[in-house]
Amino acid sequence: MNETIPSSFLSVFTFLFGLVFGSFLNVVIYRVPRELSVVKPRSACPKCGVAIAAYDNIPVVSWILLRGRCRNCRTPISARYAIVELLCGFLFVAAYYYAAPLTTQLAALTLVKFCAFFFLLLGLIFIDFEHHLLPDALTLPGFILGVVFSIFIPVGGLPHALTRRLLALNWPLGAISLLEALIGAAVGALFIYGVGEIYFRVRHVEGMGFGDVKLMAMIGAFLGAKLALFTIFTGALLGSIFGLAATLAVWRKRIARRRPRPTPDILSRSWASARLMLRYYEVPFGVFLGSMAVASTFIGDPITNWYLDLFR
Repeated sequence: MNETIPSSFLSVFTFLFGLVFGSFLNVVIYRVPRELSVVKPRSACPKCGVAIAAYDNIPVVSWILLRGRCRNCRTPISARYAIVELLCGFLFVAAYYYAAPLTTQLAALTLVKFCAFFFLLLGLIFIDFEHHLLPDALTLPGFILGVVFSIFIPVGGLPHALTRRLLALNWPLGAISLLEALIGAAVGALFIYGVGEIYFRVRHVEGMGFGDVKLMAMIGAFLGAKLALFTIFTGALLGSIFGLAATLAVWRKRIARRRPRPTPDILSRSWASARLMLRYYEVPFGVFLGSMAVASTFIGDPITNWYLDLFR
């Protein structure tokens, strides 16, 4: 980054910039699933319909000063608004420090790339959590952005031997990176699609939606094949932990409900009831994939390299 400007100032500026984008992201999270325009009309209280004044629309600060309520009708405003703004700010700062060691021009492009990536992921995570939906309005432009960025910013993922072979054939670095992004998108999307199809054939229950497939195409385009696979496996692990925790929580509730009239098989019947309920619960898998895509940006390479070294 620019060495004439203190990095602390730049990081604070990036954080504030992230807060502003987080405020807009809240509009996206609310309106896109409802198929509303994110441009107009201006933000208003969903209860009383009164437009939110500019001084009540300051990221995080306004929510704190208003104590999480609408100034006009005092209807509670979800803490999600402040959380999204803060997360977006912190992720933009994380992108800044991730890009900072690079040369000035590459660092600037890398910062823009990962700010866009985290903005899209954060929106998709919260939309999937609230609506069990991964809208094309975010995943498809995200895929295109990932492919375009790959031409200017190297994407890892191909085996080093293949990369060296392509360089020996005088392939430009941009073309190699573009190939890596397209392969990453294909690997991520096809893997998720294949798992979902197998699950449907075996259990006759839809396990993955096409939204997850498109999400992984976007993630693969930004991160390449290696980190796309890392995202899938760690996302599946995180989702499994969530599923087990949810099943145990429901199991305990079923036991408590049956305790006034206990039966010899109360534990097994409660467990069967909990498993049956969770079987038909639509797990927002995009939440786990999106979360691990963020994590894999920073820790995916060292972990996968350490794992692969075990076999050498």
